[in-house]
Amino acid sequence: MLDSPDARELAAFYERLLGWSRHDDEPDWVTLRAPDGDAGLSFQTEPAYVRPVWPAGPQQPQMMAHLDIQVDDLDAASAHAVAVGATVADFQPQENVRVHLDPAGHPFCLFI
Repeated sequence: MLDSPDARELAAFYERLLGWSRHDDEPDWVTLRAPDGDAGLSFQTEPAYVRPVWPAGPQQPQMMAHLDIQVDDLDAASAHAVAVGATVADFQPQENVRVHLDPAGHPFCLFI
């Protein structure tokens, strides 16, 4: 579950990124499901949400969790993520991983 200022807006980003469909769709709560039905991801509106900093320094808001998404082609997957609304993080700690930030600032990693 990921908090954000707008659950529906963040869920729409992950719909575009992952190609998953909505299972629950309420104003402040959305759940996406993978096509095979095994995995799910939920989003909750949190009015007091504070965008995390990646990588966080002292006294900065830290990420609570991040997603790791395995891909076949790192460059193509990164381009797709940017096209649907992600930004590439300035700090990239590993060669075969690309850290991105979703529209609410949650880091997520694409890896091969």
